[in-house]
Amino acid sequence: MKIIKYGLNALLLSLILTFTSPVMAEEVNINTADAQTIADSLNGIGLKKAEAIVVWRTEHGNFTDLAGLENIKGIGQKTLEKNKNNIQF
Repeated sequence: MKIIKYGLNALLLSLILTFTSPVMAEEVNINTADAQTIADSLNGIGLKKAEAIVVWRTEHGNFTDLAGLENIKGIGQKTLEKNKNNIQF
């Protein structure tokens, strides 16, 4: 009976970790990706912010550095810090 109890606890812990782990960001080229890809790839960037990135890029040209993304409403230092290793230009 003890073995079953420990096995169930291990299974439960495994499920909790699987479904509550933070989403890992993926590398994305901010100058070529579409809004959905940007939203899916970066932490703290939803579809609305990703669409704003694409609009800004279309109107002003490609981003050359992280600081340029601060032109997008709602994207600040915290968001850039979380994603700095995953944003390509």
